[in-house]
Amino acid sequence: MDGARVEVRRSKRRRRTVSAYRDGDRIVVLIPASFSKDDETAWVATMIAKVERSERRADLTDDDLLARAGRLSDDFLGGLAQPESVRWVSNQTARWGSCTPGDRAIRLSERLRGMPMWVLDYVLVHELAHLLEPHHDAAFWGWVDRYPDAERAKGYLLGWSEASRITPPSEFRTSSSASSAD
Repeated sequence: MDGARVEVRRSKRRRRTVSAYRDGDRIVVLIPASFSKDDETAWVATMIAKVERSERRADLTDDDLLARAGRLSDDFLGGLAQPESVRWVSNQTARWGSCTPGDRAIRLSERLRGMPMWVLDYVLVHELAHLLEPHHDAAFWGWVDRYPDAERAKGYLLGWSEASRITPPSEFRTSSSASSAD
């Protein structure tokens, strides 16, 4: 642990769920009141690790994103999509990412910070594919679908958008993206 204080809150209303979040310099872990001391000890360790993993993801720098994009291009796009820059932006409220093929720049919404790494990787692969195919046509989706968690990530982002009452970009609203064009 990084020196954070831990506060455990037991709830009689909780039956099975455990959650945790950072509150300033402490991590708050919420557990059912019925948990034994051993259960508490095990779950607190698990949840502290989970919060810290999430925070490490949120700390990815633009240079980290560029390096990650290069690895994803190598792994799934044959190394053909090499961006000049990848950076976090705070002004994208209706998109997860965007790409300008002319200057090979990729921008990722800060809303992706803290999401699972496989979701961030999907958005990176999606934007990298725009360096190869600018439109959401069958060829584009052929590149994107090389990423093994593509459908799972699209579902995650759709669910997140729905839960947040955000209208997802049109390319995420298709049921079978490989055959549809926007």
